[in-house]
Amino acid sequence: MIQTLHIAVLMGGWSAEREVSLMSGKGVAEALESLGHEVTAVDMDRNVAQVLAAIRPDVVFNALHGSPGEDGTVQGMLDLMQIPYTHSGLATSVIAIDKELTKKVLVPHGIPMPDGLIVESESLYAGDPMPRPYVLKPVNEGSSVGVAIVTEGGNYGDPIGRDVSGPWQEFTRLLAEPFIAGRELTTAVIGDEALGVTELLPTRGFYDYDAKYTEGLTEHVYPASGSRSMRTGCSAAGAPAAPISAGTKAKARRGSSCSRSTLSPA
Repeated sequence: MIQTLHIAVLMGGWSAEREVSLMSGKGVAEALESLGHEVTAVDMDRNVAQVLAAIRPDVVFNALHGSPGEDGTVQGMLDLMQIPYTHSGLATSVIAIDKELTKKVLVPHGIPMPDGLIVESESLYAGDPMPRPYVLKPVNEGSSVGVAIVTEGGNYGDPIGRDVSGPWQEFTRLLAEPFIAGRELTTAVIGDEALGVTELLPTRGFYDYDAKYTEGLTEHVYPASGSRSMRTGCSAAGAPAAPISAGTKAKARRGSSCSRSTLSPA
């Protein structure tokens, strides 16, 4: 028999992924209620600690997307309040939200990833940080928020125009990586097991934020076609054996653009 718990579902917040978090939280709350649990939905604001102290849940289900829900901030608060919570702990969250730190942890352990460098956004108006094509992305955002692919003859200008819309207008520092053509593959992890590989086929452009969360903009193919070695390699990259997963709880997902030899985190 399932133990009945009072579960606070944290959702919303103020990140760029607020609307997606609200959808996730709503679905989680409905599922938990259907199992007989007492659920309090919390649209997180700056007074979240006071709210949680007042409602005194048995556990918090973290349905937040982006910062501060995935970067260790909320995890640290809940640790101090001694409230159990789902998903990754503080240290793992701090590393996994930061693409530069993630590379420093994974590459020495044999996880292939493209070279890259951190650039000041202001420097892009003077010239490219590397030969085109290359990819620019925020250092500590998820869900492909703020990703731009800079190509020869593209619409961003050469050099990038100061008045051209892009992540350089929103973030002071960006990660620049060489563009590597490949397939978009994702692997789910439950416990110690990496599950099958799903291929993501956007109907236009690349697998950006809109393609992730807008119905009809991406076709999901499961299982992904290809050689056994390709599927094994991508599953291994998402498996809990990777050192970054040491602090994860219950479940994880590894989304990557896989070429023959490299993985690039979203």
